[in-house]
Amino acid sequence: MYRNYKHKRREDRPKDTGLMVTVYDNNLEKALRIFKKKVQKAGVLKEIKMRSQYEKPSDKRQRKKKEAVKRWRKLQKKLEERL
Repeated sequence: MYRNYKHKRREDRPKDTGLMVTVYDNNLEKALRIFKKKVQKAGVLKEIKMRSQYEKPSDKRQRKKKEAVKRWRKLQKKLEERL
């Protein structure tokens, strides 16, 4: 009766802990700088801006294609510099 499901059980999945910064010697300013850097690197702010307004599916495809081309050109440029 029960099927062998391919998805993992909830407790087996890794938990998303989010961004964490450890504060040493009550140095809150340094911890805040590190946190801001992590947030920027993770792209959280960029995603919040993108989700603030509705994006049509056609615009979404167009944007993703442009981003892919940009990544590809960047990789090609990096590979050219190695030679």
